[in-house]
Amino acid sequence: MKKLLFTMAAFAITTLAVAQQTEGAPKAENLISFKEKKHDFGKIKQGTPVTFDFAFQNISDKPVVIENAWASCGCTTPTKPEQPVGKGKNSIIKAGFNAAAAGPFDKTVYVKVQGIEIPLELRITGDVLTAAAYAKYETEKKTNKGSK
Repeated sequence: MKKLLFTMAAFAITTLAVAQQTEGAPKAENLISFKEKKHDFGKIKQGTPVTFDFAFQNISDKPVVIENAWASCGCTTPTKPEQPVGKGKNSIIKAGFNAAAAGPFDKTVYVKVQGIEIPLELRITGDVLTAAAYAKYETEKKTNKGSK
């Protein structure tokens, strides 16, 4: 019984210590501000790569360095600025998606800002259609647009 109480107390103390460390930690959102953190490509044709530029502004009082940008899978390729982004300046994180596999997708791009431990997350979503399904979708879209 004593072992159980000791183990529970140690777990509680460890949990509180970790929570306090991340609560006061600086956040990327305090240094850069994105116009949007999620983009929906909608329906796209299989085999036709797409890209989106996530625009952001440095809202801090000094230059910000984007150390790294990586994706949740190999089908998504982010590109980050290579130079520091000056105070008040704008830049982009470009997210490319290869659209190789048909079906819905929901991918995450992680952005690591220098001096910040936890990366910021951007998301891209959409639905990749086969060539035949995409042609049908386009035809229906034109038909519906013409009937209005």
